[in-house]
Amino acid sequence: MDILITNIKQLVQTRTSDANQWVAGSAMDKLPALDNAYLYIKNGLIDSYGSMHQLPRVSCKTIDATGKFVLPAYVDSHTHLVFAASREAEFVDKIKGMSYAEIAKKGGGILNSAKKLQATSEEELYQFALQRVNELIGFGTACVEIKSGYGLTLQDELKMLRVAKRIGKETPLTVKTTFLGAHAIPKEFTDRNEYINLVINQMLPKVAEEQLADYIDVFCEKGFFTPQETERIVRAGENYGLKAKIHANQLHVSGGVQVGVKTQALSVDHLEAMGQAEIEALQGSQTMPTLLPGAAFFLRTSYPPARDMIAAGLPVSLATDYNPGSAPAGNMAFMMSLACINMRMTPNEALNAATMNSAYAMDLLSSHGSITPGKAGSILITKEIPSLAYIPYAFTSHTIDAVIIDGMLMA
Repeated sequence: MDILITNIKQLVQTRTSDANQWVAGSAMDKLPALDNAYLYIKNGLIDSYGSMHQLPRVSCKTIDATGKFVLPAYVDSHTHLVFAASREAEFVDKIKGMSYAEIAKKGGGILNSAKKLQATSEEELYQFALQRVNELIGFGTACVEIKSGYGLTLQDELKMLRVAKRIGKETPLTVKTTFLGAHAIPKEFTDRNEYINLVINQMLPKVAEEQLADYIDVFCEKGFFTPQETERIVRAGENYGLKAKIHANQLHVSGGVQVGVKTQALSVDHLEAMGQAEIEALQGSQTMPTLLPGAAFFLRTSYPPARDMIAAGLPVSLATDYNPGSAPAGNMAFMMSLACINMRMTPNEALNAATMNSAYAMDLLSSHGSITPGKAGSILITKEIPSLAYIPYAFTSHTIDAVIIDGMLMA
């Protein structure tokens, strides 16, 4: 479907020469935009945009966006979207004072999700995930990364990744998949090296054989996987063409950031526990720091030091971490609100983090993240709102009027 959007109050994130570069440091507060604009989407791609006095004469579906903002659809570069069941009982435990580590120790956390997933069929998992997919699309998300990691057996890790791949084929979302077999050590393994060998020698070859993953991930954290183990697993993934995206520094200064930089990971994600050494390690690297404020909010932990990172000239991206245990929410606009309120990011910085930089963190910057001719016609149209800052400001309001993905108007 070709679509012409007219009378746009402000067309946001219009980029040309810098459309395929991440946004870092002070530049994160700069957001190119065009007032009183049109946007023409043809054959699923952005064809052109400009001021209303340059409006092309075309015959196609026309949307009047008077009083509304148009911006690129969100890119969510870190999720655990495929899972079998929610974990609200653990939510109550947290309220009563139990820590994330204490819940995990008594059989909750990741191992709880693994137990439930292992008892769920592939078709059931897909149908459960489909409900979340529709929710994400309504929130304005067009691209999503989906991790395994709740299987923790060969057959169940493959099952998760097959479901994630199917989502990419059968729904409007652009999907990248990540093999996270090294998410936790199952209780039946008294020798942790035995499980790590299973991940490397049995899981990885099958994941590669079926071409189920784009990336490899490891939960580099105290009580889970050490930096040395993380590097070993990541290097094994490299042998199968899988680039790293590492869970790093969520609960402690774990060494995950340094491993990510050393292995040229595409991103290091979480970063609630960060020091100057971690910031310095990221400077000059090509690794994207990805912040997941939904997890800090839900677990009531410290937030990543976004201001320090931006002041040091780093880029940052935002993602939801959508999962049943520590971030049961997939709303990228709410992540922007948390970034502004609790990490002191400006609305401009938050939007750059949720579009341009998150697209980089999924290797999608050439096709998504900005309003650029030739990129995907994946955009969202707001309701009539007073300013762009209103999106993170009105943190419980649904500010989206319409979502278009690859030139298709979502119902």
